[in-house]
Amino acid sequence: MPQIVVLPHHELCPEGAVIEADEGKTVCKTLLENDIEIEHACEMSCACTTCHVVIREGFDSMDEADELEEDFLDKAWGLEPDSRLSCQAVVGEENLVVEIPKYTINQVSENH
Repeated sequence: MPQIVVLPHHELCPEGAVIEADEGKTVCKTLLENDIEIEHACEMSCACTTCHVVIREGFDSMDEADELEEDFLDKAWGLEPDSRLSCQAVVGEENLVVEIPKYTINQVSENH
């Protein structure tokens, strides 16, 4: 069973985390199921960028982003070559190291 190492995030996961992940499940669902409350304003329908993450290790083990995801990623804050929308990034066989960016572009966040 692959693991997701979540790097420390000042609000969502200050200590970082190592969690077991099910192959075939999205990174977003896996984080949410493990009490890491990543934003997902569009309810994981690939219609925003609030669940943007950077895959620091294991990026090549995942399927490539489709055109719709790529279009939304272009609007994400802090975009990097290994950026993905966590609602679309599906866990494969390999472990992942995930960084949740410090900021998100969410015009209506209930948590702030």
